[in-house]
Amino acid sequence: MTTSTAAGTAPGAARPMRADARRNYERLLTEARSAFAEHGTDASLEDIARRAGVGIGTLYRHFPNRHALMGAVFQEALAALLERSRQLADADRPCEALVEWLRAIITHAGEYRGLAGALMSASHDRSSALSECSVPLREAGSRLLARAASGGAVREGVSIDDLMQLTNAIALAAEQSPDDPELADRLLMLTLRGLKA
Repeated sequence: MTTSTAAGTAPGAARPMRADARRNYERLLTEARSAFAEHGTDASLEDIARRAGVGIGTLYRHFPNRHALMGAVFQEALAALLERSRQLADADRPCEALVEWLRAIITHAGEYRGLAGALMSASHDRSSALSECSVPLREAGSRLLARAASGGAVREGVSIDDLMQLTNAIALAAEQSPDDPELADRLLMLTLRGLKA
């Protein structure tokens, strides 16, 4: 996903937004976060616009589709996941570092109902804003995976694409069982036993 390069610059924009447009953009993001948390990622875009005090046309001027809005909402989480991968890059135990990072990905994907499914679908659609968002995550994960593999902790043939799909699938399974908060971690650990050489 394209990120803003300066304060007040919308994703993909060439120049800073006017003050009123910036306020609308920020209100839309605030209301989208709230609506996604309350209703999941399929929350009504019309309702998000109404709650932000703007028309649906204004929402679409800033975010041409639902995935673009979702991508903008999740920029903060994306930045945190990328920062965590940098912190883990030189860990003494590369396989444990990879597992910790995958656990963070699952936690992120499980934050909003519907996000894991959307991420899985977007991984097959390279034009999707969410798919573009996954590129830096895949690069970060690839570095952690390569380090774990070079130390002999991960068997040959395991790809970061497989691991990303796996984390989304685990988050999706956990989303379907909200009464079992330990399910995601149990599934991750059960699956990762098969990664070790």
